[in-house]
Amino acid sequence: MSVGSPPTARWGHVARRCALVPIIVLTPLLAVAPTRDHRFNVYWHGGLFRDDPAAIVSHTIASGDAYLRLGNFRPLGRMLEKSLDLLAFTGVQQLGLPASVMLRAVSILAAVALTFAAVLLAESVLTRGRLIGSTPSTVALLLPYAIGAGFVAAGQDSTTVLFGGLYWGTAALVLTVAATACQIDRFRWWHGVLAVTAGAALAVFNEPAYFAVPIATAAVLVRGRFVLGLTPRELLGSAGVRFAALLWAGFLPVAGVVRWIIRGFCAGGGCYQGSDLIVDGRTILLLPVRMTAWLPPLQWQAATAGGRGGWLWGLVPVIALVLLAGLAVRTARDLKKAPRPANRDLTALALLAVVILACGALLAALSVAVRSAMSGRELWEQGWRDSALTVPGGMLLAVALLVLAGPRLLPWSLAALVVCGAVSATANRAYADTAATVRAAQLDNRIAAAMGSFERGRAGNSRRCALLDEALRANVGKPFLQRRYTVSLDVASQSLASMPFCERGAA
Repeated sequence: MSVGSPPTARWGHVARRCALVPIIVLTPLLAVAPTRDHRFNVYWHGGLFRDDPAAIVSHTIASGDAYLRLGNFRPLGRMLEKSLDLLAFTGVQQLGLPASVMLRAVSILAAVALTFAAVLLAESVLTRGRLIGSTPSTVALLLPYAIGAGFVAAGQDSTTVLFGGLYWGTAALVLTVAATACQIDRFRWWHGVLAVTAGAALAVFNEPAYFAVPIATAAVLVRGRFVLGLTPRELLGSAGVRFAALLWAGFLPVAGVVRWIIRGFCAGGGCYQGSDLIVDGRTILLLPVRMTAWLPPLQWQAATAGGRGGWLWGLVPVIALVLLAGLAVRTARDLKKAPRPANRDLTALALLAVVILACGALLAALSVAVRSAMSGRELWEQGWRDSALTVPGGMLLAVALLVLAGPRLLPWSLAALVVCGAVSATANRAYADTAATVRAAQLDNRIAAAMGSFERGRAGNSRRCALLDEALRANVGKPFLQRRYTVSLDVASQSLASMPFCERGAA
């Protein structure tokens, strides 16, 4: 790309890095078996909605009351989750690929969307005019490499491993809402309708989506004060602040009513622990811990725990380094000519990044599930749902500080990010190798392979029955899991081949 390239060409360069860097870092995880509810949901939702995708809406609404009573009311988030499962199942049907591979492919697509959303937010804050037609800054050139390096399989609860499509997609939505608020320069009536509607929708999406409202508010405030140089009076009357205020107006009533109803149902306990919140003195101590848990070196520890020594050596780090370095060579040339934001603008971006970090970390600091599952070093090293926000927030902060340090450090910063990305890809390979030794994961991968290449006839039926029997034996004393295996696999096989997964008479 030449120095005089138009902005569209340079944005194409950035967009390609937003896609290719996450793909390179996350590809080693493609064969990792589905875990937790994904073992069933991809088959259940895929088979249920393959012929009628619109039924996702009615099915979710019909079950809304039950989930509200369980304290896990997030209908729009469930619609997204079911849609992603359907997308993965469609790949199983059309391409014959295992569900495990398709689930990871969907997660990678969500990671790409999150990376691009982070770049859009950064440039929306830094750009004084409209984003369309502008030239991407040095921040936009570095950010894809930084965020890609943060996509590490930091434990089985990390978004890189579990529900990546859902939570990365949610984080992309959160950052896109903030970018949209920054780009409104003239407030029109339909902006108000959009803001109130979006605020109400975010209140029934899922917990990470709640933070779209405070992050959008912070984005328009720091941009107006630091980048645009507005006075306090001008700032309060600006289009972005009015949009953010109406987001709150739509969000607070709906969120307040939902949480009040859930509190009535769940005051005595017995509800979904993943959505339980607790506010106490430990919350203050956990917040800074989770605000640093996005750092790649800490995540590498969690990803490689339980593996063999020498995980950093082999062919994977060489391939990842060569691929990332090949992308970075052209980026390095553009760094010399790309506009560098003013220090005041970079300070605004750093402040916004701290807000994103704090919002993401607050989700974990308040969570009963995190306190039950993690302790000690795990709180620094293990990933969770908050990683979907803390990774882009932390990397946004790191890039802002690196660019703020001066132009001479930019090539070295790019080189360091490339190395971090290669190590993250290697850590993901180490996690995949360790996960492949788990007996339950081997079983789920064999089930996924059997579903992907569905074999009709008596021999195929016998092999599938043997797999189902193995799954039932592995879950003796757990009738709920046994039923989920049986029902979800039957729903999927009926959709794929119009026959049960295991027909006992034929076996």
